[in-house]
This record gives sequence, C-alpha cells and structure tokens, in this order.
Amino acid sequence: MRIAADESMSQRDKTTLSTLMGRKRSGKKIAVLTAYDYPNACIQEEAGVDCILVGDSAAQVVLGHDSTLPITLDFLVTLATAVRRGAPSVYLIGDMPYLSYQVTAPEAIRNAGRFMAEAGCDCVKVEGDRRLAETVSAMTAATIPVMAHLGLRPQAVHQTGGYRAQGRTAESANRLIEDARILEEAGACALLLEAVPPEPARIIAEATRLPVIGCGAGPHCDGHVVVLHDMLGLSTGPMPRFVKRYGDLRTATADAVRAWVLDIASGAYPGAEHVYPMGEGESAGLRALGNSESA
Repeated sequence: MRIAADESMSQRDKTTLSTLMGRKRSGKKIAVLTAYDYPNACIQEEAGVDCILVGDSAAQVVLGHDSTLPITLDFLVTLATAVRRGAPSVYLIGDMPYLSYQVTAPEAIRNAGRFMAEAGCDCVKVEGDRRLAETVSAMTAATIPVMAHLGLRPQAVHQTGGYRAQGRTAESANRLIEDARILEEAGACALLLEAVPPEPARIIAEATRLPVIGCGAGPHCDGHVVVLHDMLGLSTGPMPRFVKRYGDLRTATADAVRAWVLDIASGAYPGAEHVYPMGEGESAGLRALGNSESA
C-alpha cells in the first residue's frame, strides 16, 4: 500500500532550471525550503514547494553541532537521496559541505557528481566569492549546475568572526555585487544571498538573468529560503531576524510525548483497541496446551 501511495503521490510537472528562469522573467516568486528526510520531503512535494535545499544546516538542526563544519559528504548525499524519493518533482539542491570543493577543482567535480548521480540532485550549492570562480567554471564545464552562495557564508564563520550580515557598507555591498557578476560569468546557474541588505540584493537580482534566492536578503530576490526547523518552531535558541515562524511543532511534539509517558505510567496504553486478538477459540486452545495468560 505504501508503494502505491508513493508512486501516485506527485502529479506535478518536474521543476527545472528553465522553470525557475521563467519564474524570474514573470516575476512569480520561488518558494524554497530545506529538508533532510523522506517524510518532510513528501510534505513539501504535496504543499507545492518549488525547490528543496538539502542543506549543511543539517549539522546543526539534525546532528546537534554548533556549526555546519562537521557534516560529511557521505551523510548529505544519503539525506539528499531520501529527499529525492519523497519529492520527485522539486528542483533539488545538494549543499556541498566544508572542504568538499575548496581544495581542488577535480575534487569538487568528483564530489558534486555524487549529488547528481547518486542522489538525483538538479544542482549543487557552494559558498564563496570571486576567488571560487575558477572552480565554478570547472564544475560548470563538467556539466554540473552550480548555485553560488554569497553574503553570510556559514562555512567561513571562523574567518569572518561570526554570523554577521554582509554588504552593510557601500564598499562591501559593491564588492558583493561584483562577486555576483563574476560568479555568473564563471557559469553559476543561480545565486543565493544570505543576510544581505535589500539594496545590494535588489541590484544583484535586477542585474542578473539568474534566479536569485534570498535567505534574509529582503523582498527583491526572486525567491526565498529558510531552514525548515526554524520556521516550524523546532529549533532552539535565538533565531535569525529574517525567520518567520509558521508553527510551534516543538511544543506540540513535547505535549504529545508527555501524554505518551503518562499513558505508559498509568497503564492507559495499550488499550484493548491496540492489541491483535487471537482467532475465535484459539485462546482456550492455548490454555489447553498447558499455557495460561498469567504465565
């Protein structure tokens, strides 16, 4: 039954890069969320999410690390494979983890290829500025679509001195705009701007033919992404200012678990409706064989 349900789950047309380009031209915004597992991917497929990012943010919201740095390529490819099974129609983005693309271009191509070949991703995302242009060009030449992540780059947190918005001065904003142009010329298929003021984000979005996805980058981007756990209220600690919470699943889940614990302690669970009865007369037959229900 589950197989049949999964096979009929998606009636949507496949979202492609051409779809996203068309959205940009028409002014229709692009909805992007993170996902790290099959059940949430199914929900997002059904809800009409356009793109799913299998983010290295899983290091924090799934594995409990204090940064994105410890997560491995193997783990992210496994997650992306599960997400693709749950969301066959979305544009799926695999997030390249720390040091999987910064060392050499051939290594970046080989690692990115795993997202494409093993997980069925539509593109990969890399964090960087103009210094990554040659790598982006090499990956593009190897037929790997690349989304370039600019602005606040969590993998560079130790280099930048923390999680701070970028492009807040005229000089740094201009450099960000130039980085976007250089990475587009290098072959990037899309841009992601994180924690960037609306002014440079608007200039970038209007100057490029590429879809520009904002993550705390104001209303002028072509689409927007947040971490699923943040918008559902599952994350703990202070949230980025750009996160709007659409639910409080942490409280709802905690209430359900507490109710379970109380039912176990009181004996209210399992009730008669939760057991599998023996066939008619079989209980008596079991006792006749020398067994008793109190044994």
